[in-house]
Amino acid sequence: MKVQSRKSMLELIRDNIVKYGHHIYLIPGGMLPRYAYTIGLREAIGAELILAGASFYSAEDVKRIINEVAAKLRTGVDWWKSALEVSSLGLFSPRKVDSSWAEALMLGALDFYSVRKLEAFQIVPDQNHSSIDVPNFAEPWSATAEPVWQWLHEPWRYVVPPESVAITNLDALRGGRITEAARWEEDQWELFSGAGPDVPRENIRVVPLGTLLAVDESLSAITNLKVGRALWRDSTELEWHLWKECGKGR
Repeated sequence: MKVQSRKSMLELIRDNIVKYGHHIYLIPGGMLPRYAYTIGLREAIGAELILAGASFYSAEDVKRIINEVAAKLRTGVDWWKSALEVSSLGLFSPRKVDSSWAEALMLGALDFYSVRKLEAFQIVPDQNHSSIDVPNFAEPWSATAEPVWQWLHEPWRYVVPPESVAITNLDALRGGRITEAARWEEDQWELFSGAGPDVPRENIRVVPLGTLLAVDESLSAITNLKVGRALWRDSTELEWHLWKECGKGR
């Protein structure tokens, strides 16, 4: 980070802490799922907050969840006794963040405080709003235990660009088997659990391709697809079949 840009960022963080009580860093992802964390809550509640993955929610939802949870914690509620509700977005429970995650993901907070370690709590969605990209930050980082987050330290091993994305649906992000796959650009796929044309628009999400590849090894075949080609399979199958005719649906 250039000196001037770092100085400007630190000033923005300080201004937001003064105005709102904290600053929110939203990291869009890349190979990793999106995540967001606070800077400035340490003085008020003794820790920062982080919400990771949770692709059920939009970026604006994520900000609202963090802001409302932070506001309730400032009032002194005991979060460990009862989950906190965010209107229309569900219930959220706390999880203490292991240092291996904080040190890797919350670099902005570590830099701001000039510390090597940081107390943090993970905001965990309830089961109805969970998804395969919500990690367990209470345990030390492990590529085996958290395959979706393996790219934090493991090298990318596929022949496609590491920043590739998948247009997918909530059923797939809740662990449903992907049955339709199409590649429309060098770095863009459609991967649906169920019939793609039948997926309501509000259930469509865009996530890193690595998120889906990490939890289903049988998806590795889709990385060899040529642009403009598509595959299909039944929900009980591992083997893919090539669609003879393929038209871009979305």
